[in-house]
Amino acid sequence: MTRPRPLWKRPALLGALLVLLVLGGAGPAAAHAAVRSTDPADGTVLKSAPHSVTLTFTESVGLLDDSFRLFDPDGRRVHTGEARHAPGRPDTARVAFPGRLGEGTFTVAWRVVSADSHPVSGAFTFSVGKPSPTAAAIDTGPAENPATAGLHDLARYAAYGGAALLIGAAAFVLICRPPDPGPLRRPLLAGWWTLLASTLALLALRAPYETGSGPAGALDPAALARTLSGRPGLALLARLLLLAPTAVLLPRLTRRGADDGSGKSGGGGGPARPSPRFLGAAVVLALALALTWAASDHASAGVQVPAAMTSSVLHLLAMAVWLGGLTALLTLLTALQRPAAAAPEPAGETTPAGGADPARDAVETPAAKAPGTARFDVPGLTSAVARFSRVAFASVAVLVLTGVYQSWRGLGSWTALAETAYGRLLLVKLVAVALLLAAAGLSRRWTARLVATDAEAAVRGISRATTAARERVPQRAGGPSLPAAAEPAGPFAPDAQLRGLRRSVLTEVGVGVMVLVITTVLSGTLPGRAAAEAAQAAPSAGAPGAAVTVIPFDVGTPGGRGKVQITLEPGRVGQNAVEAVVFGPDGGLAAVPELRLSLSLPARGIGPIDARLADRGGYWGTDSLNLPMPGTWTMKATVRVSELDQVSESRTIEVSR
Repeated sequence: MTRPRPLWKRPALLGALLVLLVLGGAGPAAAHAAVRSTDPADGTVLKSAPHSVTLTFTESVGLLDDSFRLFDPDGRRVHTGEARHAPGRPDTARVAFPGRLGEGTFTVAWRVVSADSHPVSGAFTFSVGKPSPTAAAIDTGPAENPATAGLHDLARYAAYGGAALLIGAAAFVLICRPPDPGPLRRPLLAGWWTLLASTLALLALRAPYETGSGPAGALDPAALARTLSGRPGLALLARLLLLAPTAVLLPRLTRRGADDGSGKSGGGGGPARPSPRFLGAAVVLALALALTWAASDHASAGVQVPAAMTSSVLHLLAMAVWLGGLTALLTLLTALQRPAAAAPEPAGETTPAGGADPARDAVETPAAKAPGTARFDVPGLTSAVARFSRVAFASVAVLVLTGVYQSWRGLGSWTALAETAYGRLLLVKLVAVALLLAAAGLSRRWTARLVATDAEAAVRGISRATTAARERVPQRAGGPSLPAAAEPAGPFAPDAQLRGLRRSVLTEVGVGVMVLVITTVLSGTLPGRAAAEAAQAAPSAGAPGAAVTVIPFDVGTPGGRGKVQITLEPGRVGQNAVEAVVFGPDGGLAAVPELRLSLSLPARGIGPIDARLADRGGYWGTDSLNLPMPGTWTMKATVRVSELDQVSESRTIEVSR
């Protein structure tokens, strides 16, 4: 009965589980663009109807065919013009109203594409003449389609995994030059095909992902044509085109000691140095592939764009060389344990009479004679491992430097490190990276031991060969050979060093999974810089006749943060109306099970007065809040986001006579 192979002996399966772990730990990606201001402002009461609406964001945004939808007080859609940017302002979205609007409260639903390719949506209201007595229930459209978003995320992370495997395994072959790159043929092909399939899926799903529609929208040719006219679509198309020349170079990588791109043979099946032309083509392709990510993610917008894109490309390449190289090394170490058939005696070579050659036996190192390693030149593999140790160290150094820069660019200030979800996640990632560096240090120690073992074994083998050559006694043809003197076993055990290295590499991969999970969640979190800009730009007061207060909240659970926008009208002593709208972490409208509001006047010992808000379908409100005295009132909002999670936050407002 055949025993199943352990998981650590199946690198392909281990890589698949790594991707699943990354996907399992990744929440839905939050868009990184936030609304900085709206004109007219949210909740504003205007004397006359505006001719257009303009939204300003914290970064450049892309527009869709249906970026704006305007609804009248009865909930009917109003015809609008085509969405455009304000002249010279790619961080704005504007739409004109061709006809004259009537009186009442109008709702504007909007949807744009953030510079990091994520769609972001939301809604706000303004009133003409006076607010409507009751608000109509309006369907502003889905924030996202769960099926489309899930498939898009799956393809997105598969693309990252395929790129890491393809670039990392290729770099391992070219830089580390293992004695037999044959076992790496499968990881290289798996990376290429994974990247091809995921890129095609991303290209097809791009249009329905942006519009929030179902996966069936991927079959619309017009939607595909629209995708190819935008920056994310062009980046995906470029990635597909780059995979063609990559496929031409792949077969040359795994030819053992054969054609290295210059027509020269490495000879003897050993490692062959790539020609400068071949190496240059591989480097250009890797840089170009990494650039297709940088050109469509958050690095392409914001401050210091050239430096950010350079940092993003280097960060992605360092990640691929390190993690993909670890997978390649694990593949070789796994193949090293598989039993190999004894190699036949090369033609033309004969042994001395008696069937033994003491000199030849003496120079074979213990590593070369280790059981189950007949397939490999273990000293050559030791050299490849030593080279990868240096490459991995350099890759980690690049990751740290570029990661620090990207973190600074995303945070914007030291206070955001503790006050924003992005900063807190970044602290967790720093701890995980420290553990990862410790695991990498352990691998380097095992590599040093393996190199020392192989070097001492080689020295002992040369000594034995010299002794055997001096003491050889001529034997007549067919005569028995003299028994060779037994050589005491040395204190070194190459197999033990290889097993230790294999375990440390597995540990490194495991900690790397943890870092990738945290990085995935971090990439879907609003950067601290954008969060601070959005908070500073949030209006604290509306037009005359209404007071608008924004209260941020965070219950400390995934998806449990946002803000409550409270409009108090007229904001004077006596009867007041209250409208409270809850926005989620992506800036879109959010539904919560309960919202409570109370007001108190500490200077006079009045309150708290419960506003008794009622859910009116899309917002919470009341028309019967009575404030008896002017002064500085404390407004306390309690938001419950689930059966168990709630938080209370307070702000002060001025109530006049």
